[in-house]
Amino acid sequence: MSMGHPRLGSLGSSVFILNRTKILAVLSLILTWIIAQYLPIHGQSVRDTVLTNVNDSPENITAVSGAWHPEHDAKAQFNSSRLALIIEGRPLRHLLPQLLHMMYVVPADWRFMFIGSNQSVTSVRRSFATQFHEQNGKLDVLVMPEPWNLGDKEHVYRMLTDMRFYDEFLPGVEHLLQFESDSIMCANSADSLNDWLEYDWAAASRTLDDRYATNGGLSLRRVKTIKQILGSNKRQNDTEPEDQWFTERVVDIPGANIANAKHLKQLSVGDIWRERPLGFHVRDGGQQLADAVWKDPKRRRAIFDYCPELAMIMPMKLERERCASDNKEGITDSAIWADNGDRRSR
Repeated sequence: MSMGHPRLGSLGSSVFILNRTKILAVLSLILTWIIAQYLPIHGQSVRDTVLTNVNDSPENITAVSGAWHPEHDAKAQFNSSRLALIIEGRPLRHLLPQLLHMMYVVPADWRFMFIGSNQSVTSVRRSFATQFHEQNGKLDVLVMPEPWNLGDKEHVYRMLTDMRFYDEFLPGVEHLLQFESDSIMCANSADSLNDWLEYDWAAASRTLDDRYATNGGLSLRRVKTIKQILGSNKRQNDTEPEDQWFTERVVDIPGANIANAKHLKQLSVGDIWRERPLGFHVRDGGQQLADAVWKDPKRRRAIFDYCPELAMIMPMKLERERCASDNKEGITDSAIWADNGDRRSR
């Protein structure tokens, strides 16, 4: 019998432990049921969230949507009188990084607007960063509104010289930074865009004695002055570009303040050189470069050291891809020889 007691004792202990485990499991289930009854809304919310995430299509999962603060206007945190505008219908590869870079360099209180075609708007909106800035009130992304279109530059000129555009789409805007897909602002510039707000028109000059500063690819414009011009002038279709049309009339407004090369003050560099500008406008993405600015290889090197962002909007060529006889000013020895031969034959 003394040999059987340990076995009976061990069996009894095992039964007790097993029963205690069952009791704890039942109590746990009961407690969980009670919590679920008191928090039905929370449980439903979690279930709905899980089901929504499971059922969402892949392209919508990363989309930023919804009002974070329904009673708060996100745009109110920015200065409604200052807007940076880009209009581009082509879905260029560099549009998104260019836009995000400009949002970084331009003072933080400015808002942005992108107007494009269905294709270019889709390419810009594909980014989570763009969606965030839209929801945060920093950026508006619009398909070109009727009655205007992006058929060619002339149609863009018509929109920019139409009073309806400023009244309907830029209400309350006083300072307008207009930039194009072939312009960029330099993070290394000591200037702030806000340092130029005293001007009615600030852009790049085409000649040293240019009192108009007609290169408006990267320009700052006072909307009040623009409206004053449009109130008494009408641009004829298929005539000069809008920037040239405006500047020819800005100079006739008494007291208008214009920044140009003649007064050693130009916002950006296009055809005329200025040390350490706020930005550059390289027409047609670098297909039309002014010799006065770009021909000298040392100056080119200095420009890219100062404003490396230019590589974002220009088709770049490595130095090692040059011909051995290239003098780094766009001329090879063979071209010089051929030119000399042509002269001798004359």
